[in-house]
Amino acid sequence: MSIEFKMPKLGLTMEAGIILEWLVANGDEVVEGQPVLLIETDKVETEVESPGNGRLQQVGAIAERYSCGAVVGLFLDPEEEAVDALPASSDAIAEVAVASAAGVANRDPDLATDKRIIISPNARRLAKELGVDLRRVSGSGSGGRIVSKDIELVAGLAETQQSVPALSSDAVVEALPAIEPIDVLLQTPSAVIPMRGMRGTIARRMHASLHEMAQLTLTVEVMMDAVVADRERRKADGLPPGYTDYVIAVVAIALTHHPIINSQVTEEGVALLPGVNVGMAVALYDGLIVPVVHDAAALGLSDLAAETTRLTNAARDSKLSLSDLEGGTFSVTSLGMFGVDAFTPVINPPNTAILGIGRLRDAIAWNNSGEPFRRSALTLSLTWDHRAFDGVPAASFAAEVRDLLEAGVFLG
Repeated sequence: MSIEFKMPKLGLTMEAGIILEWLVANGDEVVEGQPVLLIETDKVETEVESPGNGRLQQVGAIAERYSCGAVVGLFLDPEEEAVDALPASSDAIAEVAVASAAGVANRDPDLATDKRIIISPNARRLAKELGVDLRRVSGSGSGGRIVSKDIELVAGLAETQQSVPALSSDAVVEALPAIEPIDVLLQTPSAVIPMRGMRGTIARRMHASLHEMAQLTLTVEVMMDAVVADRERRKADGLPPGYTDYVIAVVAIALTHHPIINSQVTEEGVALLPGVNVGMAVALYDGLIVPVVHDAAALGLSDLAAETTRLTNAARDSKLSLSDLEGGTFSVTSLGMFGVDAFTPVINPPNTAILGIGRLRDAIAWNNSGEPFRRSALTLSLTWDHRAFDGVPAASFAAEVRDLLEAGVFLG
């Protein structure tokens, strides 16, 4: 008797998933734990493992959206014949045509060979846009996985610093409920970037964030000499933490002392959240994603740095799980690596605050004799929701983050 293979619910907020690719052929024998399906939620693309053993009959179609619990496949007994296909989901997305009865026509031709090319979904999309032959690409990711930077290298983008690839002339912008469309284009565009998938999610969330919150930003200058010295000391033991790791570490400590900052606005009021889970913005080729360091206040600096490295690599290889993206109570974002001194970060809902990190730069100070000397400094920019708390609590929190960094309070 066949067993139903259902669209999984991979996190508390997941409601549905879009099938991007079947990783095995229709009718293949699969074993429990084997990756068989690639799906996209509103937060992440992720592989789904087989929950059982058997001969897999594909029911769900590529590019269709299925609610959690909907049947997308069947596990058949050895002697069992394939059953008639079940009705397609009522919320199917029609922007990509289903062109293969086996459900694998949207895979690259290179992937139809006996040896499957291991490649991240972002890299695969980028390769299609740039016309890169995957057989020419050597993967630099874990296990030889091809990632976006490998595609950029082959396409020559790494040298030319191109940021927006050419898109097909019939690409259109998908309507977004939260964005007012412009009726008449000012010029004939050279390219149109569809605002769907990750780009569409970011657009909706950021528009809602600015529309629904009373956001203000303050900045504070931090002398980083103690951090620079500690990081130099740790270099002797191997790869040291990044400057963002130091900031996340002291932010987590400060959040335990300022519970109003670690909060969420609800219909009942401002909810103080006991767990400190710090989200960190990671830039991807086609957007931004915010994986979460859970229980950050309980981690020493070394362990925290190892976790941020894992999350960053997983984000860029499209290996984040939904649990890696859920539960953030505060966010940190950095533009310092691009030479930015200060900026106005936008709060990541449902958080009530976010901290922006500027570049590490030289600063001038004066000793007791009035003589100038060089110091290392950076600027932190705190954006907070004025509905939840006022400027004094925000300034007090920012001041403690500054004081902890300048005092060299580092754990582990």
